[in-house]
Amino acid sequence: MRQSGVTLVELIITIVVLGIAIAGVVGAFAVISGRSADPLNQTRAITLSQLYMDEILTRYYDESTPVGGGKVPSAEVDCASAGPDGETRPTFDDADDYNGLADAPPADSSGTSLSGYGGFSVSVSVACAGSEVSVAEEDAKRVDITVTDPSGQDWLFTAYRANF
Repeated sequence: MRQSGVTLVELIITIVVLGIAIAGVVGAFAVISGRSADPLNQTRAITLSQLYMDEILTRYYDESTPVGGGKVPSAEVDCASAGPDGETRPTFDDADDYNGLADAPPADSSGTSLSGYGGFSVSVSVACAGSEVSVAEEDAKRVDITVTDPSGQDWLFTAYRANF
């Protein structure tokens, strides 16, 4: 009478091979699940930067912009002293008032913290940069917004505000 089955050696080899395969699959899942929040953070960073960018780009070009808008003479644009002119965020009236703004947590234009953005931070830099877009240095300002997500990833967004 013939018996069928597996030997102890075959059983041990099967267990080792399955163990290695399972370890590889679990390792792959660990990498995938560790990065699963990246698309959400990226989308939220884009939304946040758009909120800040819209706020900044709707302000006057410079402190000396005429009422109703219009081009500011280049001689009146002060590129050396970008930053608030004694104003607070709710009263910022021109683009370069936002230079040096750092919000953690992010806030709306009235200074109220935005819900759902815990762990995010926003910093803003505004500088004259006309030469970067082939106009006089005083005729364009570069607005850089850096959004840092809860994982520490920095997202940089840039726009230009023209003097017109």
